Amino acid sequence: MNSGFQFQQFYVRHDRCAMKVGTDGVLLGALAIGGRNILDIGTGTGLCALMMAQRFPDACITAIDIDNDACEQATENIADSPFWERIMVLHTSLKDYASNFDSHYDSIISNPPFFEENLNCPDKARNDARHTSSLPFFELISCSKQLLTDDGTLTLILPTTALSRIESECAYANMFIVKKIYIRTTEKKVPKRVVLYIRRHPEPIESETQTLMVQDLAVTCQRSPWYEYLTKSFYLSHTPSDKQP
Repeated sequence: MNSGFQFQQFYVRHDRCAMKVGTDGVLLGALAIGGRNILDIGTGTGLCALMMAQRFPDACITAIDIDNDACEQATENIADSPFWERIMVLHTSLKDYASNFDSHYDSIISNPPFFEENLNCPDKARNDARHTSSLPFFELISCSKQLLTDDGTLTLILPTTALSRIESECAYANMFIVKKIYIRTTEKKVPKRVVLYIRRHPEPIESETQTLMVQDLAVTCQRSPWYEYLTKSFYLSHTPSDKQP
């Protein structure tokens, strides 16, 4: 079993994490808005925190997670990276963190759990990583509003099926989605993921659709020019590999 992934500047182990390294995390880490102070909610392996540290050399990053094993693994991954001095990992829930720390962030990022509570699975760590019972959307939005600077941005990646629920919570909290990037696997498929940029003040909403993979004449899938460019600073090679997400 593959215990991790080698990126250009760091290695990410994920054998102790419920949620493994995958495309969602890579997309979030590559697309999220940055800043001098960044909060990664539900850091898991630490992948997104590492990607943000690489993209923003002046940033200080706080990475939190409710799962102790994930925090320990993220700490190990970060300690072995060139960015260890700029990333702090804390074992805490978002609600407790927002209640006990008077911090404000230019950027908050999260690949949050999105499955409904009634679909819970018996594995607690995987359940917490996948289901909204561990981080309800209203809590994610309200705590992020509290922790963001006035002009800060919350960047999320979610299934498109969860979009209406996030939109409702944003409306309730008086938060505003200012940009949506719909992600489809190939041009013939409907988007299954959406990256959202959420702020404290309204702006004209931008929207675009991007494609991850394209097929050549031999019907071989390869990364699209957009995804290739997006990940060129992270993947070891620019061709698909079963050793990369």
